[in-house]
Amino acid sequence: MGFREDALRARQAGLAAARAGHPVTTCPHFNDARLTAAWVRGYVIAKPPEQ
Repeated sequence: MGFREDALRARQAGLAAARAGHPVTTCPHFNDARLTAAWVRGYVIAKPPEQ
């Protein structure tokens, strides 16, 4: 699998984690900065801003 597919899956996993209410520290990609960035992007999109 190429990086693009991995990044897309990481982003989708971040979206799912945020929607499920998991904390951002549950990101499983901390060993790869690029995948971590993709996961966090997905997480941030799904998480409403806190006021």
